[in-house]
Amino acid sequence: MFPEVEVYRYVTEQTFDAYLYQLVESKQKFISQIMTSKSPVRSAEDVDEVALSFAEVKMLATGDACFKEKMDLDIQVSKLRVLKQSYLSEHYDLEDRVLKYYPQTIKEYEERIAGYENDAALAEQHKPQGEDKFCPMTLKGVTYTEKAAAGEMLLAICKDYPMSAPTDIGRYRGFRMEIYYDTVNAHYCMNLCGKAKHKVDLGADAFGNLTRIENELSKLPARLEVAKIKKAETIAQLETAKEEIKKPFAFEDELKEKTERLNALNIELNLNEKDTSVMDTEPEQTEEQPERKCASWER
Repeated sequence: MFPEVEVYRYVTEQTFDAYLYQLVESKQKFISQIMTSKSPVRSAEDVDEVALSFAEVKMLATGDACFKEKMDLDIQVSKLRVLKQSYLSEHYDLEDRVLKYYPQTIKEYEERIAGYENDAALAEQHKPQGEDKFCPMTLKGVTYTEKAAAGEMLLAICKDYPMSAPTDIGRYRGFRMEIYYDTVNAHYCMNLCGKAKHKVDLGADAFGNLTRIENELSKLPARLEVAKIKKAETIAQLETAKEEIKKPFAFEDELKEKTERLNALNIELNLNEKDTSVMDTEPEQTEEQPERKCASWER
């Protein structure tokens, strides 16, 4: 019967409608911020909890332009205060990074670099020889020059040691070898111990285990370069953070200016004083006990 329904909204100037739509606008902004992936730039209270003072009602009824300015400043100052709080949070985080995180990370990279340099030089001094590209391997006090024999002996040692605590089993290419059983991943592992420890996951193939050991040692020069690059990047981040800490809040002057203007408007509109409830009160009546008259007895 009625294919279309039209909705009309009427707003009357210099009435309470201004405040009602201000509430709707504030609430809609808050809802829109929550419905997006962005972090809210301001907070909003529920409409039911908002109570107008008598002074605000009076200003709305008279249509005073100062009150409009006051409402706009309220929003702007709130946004600026949230921005400043975000700035302070980032500022404190940078201070923590400058004092703790970056120096500690740089120290860790320096230790890694020293370990990689020492171990890469050690591996270079003991290069594999012969057609098999294999160095003699010492296992349980016995030196094996044949690749096949060393691989089989390594498997036998692993089967005889099903413990999770690392134990020393011999040496290879200048590195001390430790084996242990990884109970989480259910396989044997080896630590090649130089100045640092380098983990090798072992399998069930004799030749495959020796290949894995060689591959781990061949990666030392590349890992040394990566550690140097990471250290340089961390130092650069430290210097950048130090410069960022020196920067003041970009909107400090604007926040100060608008806050002072808002305070002045509050004083001008008498909004800085709390409203007292207007009630038809009667003077308090104190309940006084009637004075007890002592009866006089005449003799």
